[in-house]
Amino acid sequence: GTTITISSNHWIMAWAGLEINTLAILPLISKSHHPRAIEAATKYFLTQAAASALVLFSSMTNAWCTGQWDITQLTNPTSCLVLTSAIAMKLGLVPFHFWFPEVLQGAPLTTGLLLSTLMKLPPIALLYMTSPSLNPTLLTTLAILSTALGGWMGLNQTQIRKILAFSSISHLGWMAVIIIYNPKLTLLNFYLYAMMTAAIFLTLNTIKVLKLSTLMTAWTKTPPLSAMLLLALLSLAGLPPLTGFLPKWLIIQELTKQDMAPAATLISLLSLLSLFFYLRLAYCTAITLPPHTTNHMKQWRTNKPTNIMIAILTTMTVTLLPISP
Repeated sequence: GTTITISSNHWIMAWAGLEINTLAILPLISKSHHPRAIEAATKYFLTQAAASALVLFSSMTNAWCTGQWDITQLTNPTSCLVLTSAIAMKLGLVPFHFWFPEVLQGAPLTTGLLLSTLMKLPPIALLYMTSPSLNPTLLTTLAILSTALGGWMGLNQTQIRKILAFSSISHLGWMAVIIIYNPKLTLLNFYLYAMMTAAIFLTLNTIKVLKLSTLMTAWTKTPPLSAMLLLALLSLAGLPPLTGFLPKWLIIQELTKQDMAPAATLISLLSLLSLFFYLRLAYCTAITLPPHTTNHMKQWRTNKPTNIMIAILTTMTVTLLPISP
């Protein structure tokens, strides 16, 4: 489905790819027959179906006015507005973000990884192809609201999947703010974000952690992995010697070139909100020991070898800053 969407020129093909994608991920979400998983699958299906209908509607309006179905020539302003809102629904940008934390909370960790990385690629590719004709004011507003709400609503969470969902929303805000001025930067940001998120999800999947209280007791399982998780979380927050700083740095530079210094300042300050909950996750991972008054199961050191994929991903998450163009 992803390949069909990103390689298509015709709107109907792009829509068909999005539909295949949605239908393929539904059984992965509802695989554990838990009521919460079923509810998450239902919510996901309804939002994605509505967003696909809006994509179809905007492309039909454009074809009605211009007589062609080419993705790169979306010239009708109404179609551009409808398409932007449809893609925002697909991605979970504010104000269409409510489904995303719920769905991520109901899905298992590996499915959550797919949802927050691979399933975001087709909508971002569509935005990339239509970026010359989109409305800058609308996208900047959506982006700043997304970083604000993604940082603000993640502050009070204890479930790690919900925290990662809100972090995803604020990263998508960073991608949306730059898509008109420099689309390649959006793609770079997306690739690096996908890599860092994959490292974190796979690490959490290895140490089998779903909420903050179990993260506090997980340090005995594989201490090196906990140390790498600490660095990966700080990298996702965008702290300077690590990989996550690279897209933020380039985006701020590009925004100041476009005389959008106020927007750049605002979005940087709003990303401090999400820095808080990354720091809290990092503290729970490696610095805080659990209070010994509570009765919890002592975790055992596991001797099973860590996946080489996790090793590669965490190393890249920490050390890729020197590749900056």
